[in-house]
Amino acid sequence: MKYLPGARQMREADEYTINILGVPSLELMERAAAACVTYIKEQLTEHSKVCVVCGCGNNGGDGFAIARMLMNDGYHVTAVLAGNRERCTKECEKQIWLFEKAGGIVGKEFAEGEYSVIVDALFGVGLSRDIEGRYLSILNAMNRAEGFKFAVDLPSGISADTGNILGTAFRADLTVTFQEKKFGMAVSPGKELSGKVIAADIGISADPLKEDETTAVELERGEYRNLLPERKEDSHKGTYGKVLVIAGSKGMCGAAYFNAKAAYMSGAGLVKIYTAKENRPILQQLLPEAIIVSYETVCEEELKGHLAWADVVCMGSGSGMDKSALEIVRTALLYGSAPCVLDADGLNILSGHPELLGQLLKGRYVLTPHMKEMSRLTGCSVADIKRDRLKVLGEYTDKTGAVCVLKDSRTLIGKRGERPVLNPSGNSAMAKAGSGDILAGVIAGFLAQGLDCYAGAVLGAYIHGRAGDYARDAKGSYSVMAEDIILQLGTAINECAGWKTEG
Repeated sequence: MKYLPGARQMREADEYTINILGVPSLELMERAAAACVTYIKEQLTEHSKVCVVCGCGNNGGDGFAIARMLMNDGYHVTAVLAGNRERCTKECEKQIWLFEKAGGIVGKEFAEGEYSVIVDALFGVGLSRDIEGRYLSILNAMNRAEGFKFAVDLPSGISADTGNILGTAFRADLTVTFQEKKFGMAVSPGKELSGKVIAADIGISADPLKEDETTAVELERGEYRNLLPERKEDSHKGTYGKVLVIAGSKGMCGAAYFNAKAAYMSGAGLVKIYTAKENRPILQQLLPEAIIVSYETVCEEELKGHLAWADVVCMGSGSGMDKSALEIVRTALLYGSAPCVLDADGLNILSGHPELLGQLLKGRYVLTPHMKEMSRLTGCSVADIKRDRLKVLGEYTDKTGAVCVLKDSRTLIGKRGERPVLNPSGNSAMAKAGSGDILAGVIAGFLAQGLDCYAGAVLGAYIHGRAGDYARDAKGSYSVMAEDIILQLGTAINECAGWKTEG
């Protein structure tokens, strides 16, 4: 797995490497600078001009070391100290001294001019407040200037913890970050402002990150492959679980269809759809593989029977929020015993009836909210959630005991006692009606095959996103429909399993 630390976690890893393992801070700084110089040189020619803009902290120290190394290699280098020299860390002051000893001159102002490369070494991961005053003016000037933009460790003005812009931010073409990509570089808007990201191994120990289970991670393909449920030769449809899809109010049969077909396409053995009476004839034509049962008025005892039949329940997509929908959700929460994926209107009903929240403590629920639905569940504004999604997600999953799949341009999966997982797959072409219904169905399909709620949510989000990636490759970024995503689920699963696919 790839760790995605924030500022505190990266600082602890630095301190452990320096104080426990005995690697000098200046040695790490030299390694960091050398790694950056390797990639900066790819943008340079014999007559290139480089401007390195440095702050007073250790990120600035990295910058002065970069300037010295480039100058020693014969390049024309301008180095600027944006802050007060009296406030420099001892490591930064040492690097300034080494730069001056090598013949460098430290400037005090960033002069807009013709540079081949502009290097941002102002703040790094330690910044925690909005940029203003002189630094704001300098960063804006750096952004205006022509030339390749290179960031050292993290573009200045991006929060390492959240990805948010702190007043203003450097717009990098390339960022060389040290040891691990920071969480703030993996989510918007930090992701876009970081440009291409290269994580350079400079010898910082990952042991503190391993021990800190609040550190978010990205899984790698082999780890997703290991999550795939086994398909045995000696098996039948009952081996792979029964999914009860409770979805689709009158005229909303599409949601039920996407739930059910996605569950089948991800490997579930048998799917039953419980839906409004008007949807039955359409669903029978769209998905003859499914068992269709319908209601005109909800019968609690009948619904309890369907709940008892199921190995997994997928509930809430397109269900509406009328009296019947509330009765269905209440009955399923109170009397169901199978793992349950709760989506869309099911989440909205839950948020409007806090007396039902205690049912989540049973620990068998996967919630799949987008940002607005998460806002209703938590009482936080969407802006507040985006301001620190890791914190909001962690507090909510700690409180409820549920697995939460927080959908956004980068989906984040959380569970009490487990690491937050940032899903690496998916794209903007998937921002279409029906895509979320498919995700709920995919997760339900994996739960039916025996995965626990956390593993099913993590794998389901990844496979759903990879199917969307294949759909985009086939149809482009504008024309992907939900059905296109469903049709690529098999390709995504085969890829994950390591099987060869045709075409």
